Amino acid sequence: MPTPKQRPGAIRKNKKGPLVGTGGHGRKALEGRGPTPKAEDRPYHKAHKMKKAAERRQSSGGRGPARSRGKVQEDLVTGRNSVLEALRADIPAKALHAASKIDVDDRVREILQLCAERGITILEASKGELDRLTSDAVHQGVALQVPAYEYQDAVETARKLMTQWEKRHIRRPPLVVALDGITDPRNLGAIIRSVSAFSGNAVIVPERRSVGVTASAWKTSAGAAARVPVAKAANLNRTLEELKAMGYFVVGLDGGGDVELPGLELATEPLVVVVGAEGKGLSRLVTENCDQVVSIPIDSTMESLNASMAVGITLYEVSRRRAGS
Repeated sequence: MPTPKQRPGAIRKNKKGPLVGTGGHGRKALEGRGPTPKAEDRPYHKAHKMKKAAERRQSSGGRGPARSRGKVQEDLVTGRNSVLEALRADIPAKALHAASKIDVDDRVREILQLCAERGITILEASKGELDRLTSDAVHQGVALQVPAYEYQDAVETARKLMTQWEKRHIRRPPLVVALDGITDPRNLGAIIRSVSAFSGNAVIVPERRSVGVTASAWKTSAGAAARVPVAKAANLNRTLEELKAMGYFVVGLDGGGDVELPGLELATEPLVVVVGAEGKGLSRLVTENCDQVVSIPIDSTMESLNASMAVGITLYEVSRRRAGS
């Protein structure tokens, strides 16, 4: 005759005496682990890694992963073409992170050769380590670590240039370019290149809501960032006022300017050329601080010029006038 089913937790007997039942402990195995977590909350899932990478970028101002918790931040150039161009442009670099099992082609050979010639440390890393280091950017097995740029003070730089000119240590009056609301690092790099090409002395960028000297700016400058100092202004309008008190003339570039570029008589004076972002132009307060607002004559079918192109054309005209004075 079959034995009746034993109730959980009950004591059943055999020849050797009573036996202890499960006491309900077996029910815990049947309870499950609750609802499945979202993909971004699972540490092993790609969505979680992307979420963390986005948080790191946001905490470092969108400039890529921060290598330090202090004031100094590192920037990374990633991808074989970008790294090679950066090294050819003589961008200062601290280290090259290279995949341990990288597929070596002509670009990688030249990258390794340039690093060896310049004494740049080469660090091997796994693909996973490079993914984490670059926040999952497309790195193709190489990432160049660039140190944080050391900015000068805008007012001190302008004062030093004025003193050098007054003492005839530099032949031409100081020529400085200031940026108003420009956020594209490639524009900054191209402007630095034009300043270097036409005997300019410095570039001024505001501390807030403005582009900084990133790896992209270094690369676009084609090495000119090593020769032209970039200075920061805590407040661009106050800085322009201080520079005017030193003897500088401030000229703003705007399509609706009251003076056309060929008529720029202030070109032979100590000069600050201020350029705004394409489309937005100069801010109201900066415009009020300008001694003149200059426009570049262009075809009526074009609305405006790129900021770096406008600066290049203006600096050429200033250089031409100074050469004839």
